Amino acid sequence: MTSPTRERKPSWIRAQWPGGQRYGEIVALLRESALHSVCQEARCPNIGECFNRGTATFMILGDTCTRACGFCAVNSGRPAPLDWGEPQRLADTVQRLGLNYVVITSVNRDDAPDGGAAIFAACIDAVRQRRPACSVEVLIPDLLGDWDALATVLSAQPTVLNHNLETVERLYPRVRHQARYARSLELLRRAAEYRPRIPTKSGFMLGLGERREEVSQLLRDLRAANCDLLTIGQYLRPSAKHLPVARYVPPQEFDDIRAEALSLGFAHVESGPMVRSSYHAEEQARAARIFHGALLEEGAQA
Repeated sequence: MTSPTRERKPSWIRAQWPGGQRYGEIVALLRESALHSVCQEARCPNIGECFNRGTATFMILGDTCTRACGFCAVNSGRPAPLDWGEPQRLADTVQRLGLNYVVITSVNRDDAPDGGAAIFAACIDAVRQRRPACSVEVLIPDLLGDWDALATVLSAQPTVLNHNLETVERLYPRVRHQARYARSLELLRRAAEYRPRIPTKSGFMLGLGERREEVSQLLRDLRAANCDLLTIGQYLRPSAKHLPVARYVPPQEFDDIRAEALSLGFAHVESGPMVRSSYHAEEQARAARIFHGALLEEGAQA
């Protein structure tokens, strides 16, 4: 396996070294339950902080993706058959960890007729049955534009429906060559239309060669699709075989983009070099509930 590139990073790129009792407990329980965490598979820099807070993002549908995006550390290739025991194992693990908020994501499963949507829905249902007080956010793939599959996920009523754009439209052929920018926006738009009370969320990376005006257009496109929540982070190269970092974006620029996004009407924006999709997810969901409650109250008074 190719080792991660050892390039000099700026002073603001720092992460907590993974360790501690809680970290070890979660790693051991995931292994025992034959579950995967995107925190581990995607080499998230916040894994130490999040695991020691007792939170984790579960990755379902196996650990092998049918796509090979240029930025992603998750294995790609021919996946194993879908595992219908996964939802119950995940729910049991959530209960044993005593979690009150979980994020469920997955690899792309373009080989499955519904992209794995039915297992997403089963996972949401199983967690709610096993631990009723637990909120469940899902970070889903584009499902190849299968809107019936999207409706299947939404019918389980996740707390938040997340789908990442990852980068600006111009860079899709290089960064996400098997994805489509317009298709991802359409997924978010349809999700907001199908279930307007379920907040939608997206995220993207800086440092892949995007231009500032392209970032502004991406923000406008997301708001036009009625996206409520947003995460923006620095791209970090997982290994020498992945796309190189075009530049390390300074914290002030992240702050400026956050201010621009908020001015467009996003309910909440997490923006910073170390931010990832599930970073402070519970706080974001709380902001979205307040935002949606205000909109409903405003509509009732109109």
